[in-house]
Amino acid sequence: MNRDPLLSPVEGVFAAQEIKPQARVLAEDRGIRCLLLDYDAMRGAEDPTTRLF
Repeated sequence: MNRDPLLSPVEGVFAAQEIKPQARVLAEDRGIRCLLLDYDAMRGAEDPTTRLF
């Protein structure tokens, strides 16, 4: 999309729970940022190690 002057500049984010090393290298080589997501933390799930009972 960056090759089209009407659309550029375009930035991308690759967001996932797991990103394989090869996919990370390929994305970053093309200027795409990689972001790891923790779905449980995003949902606000409780961490059982922080509870007394």
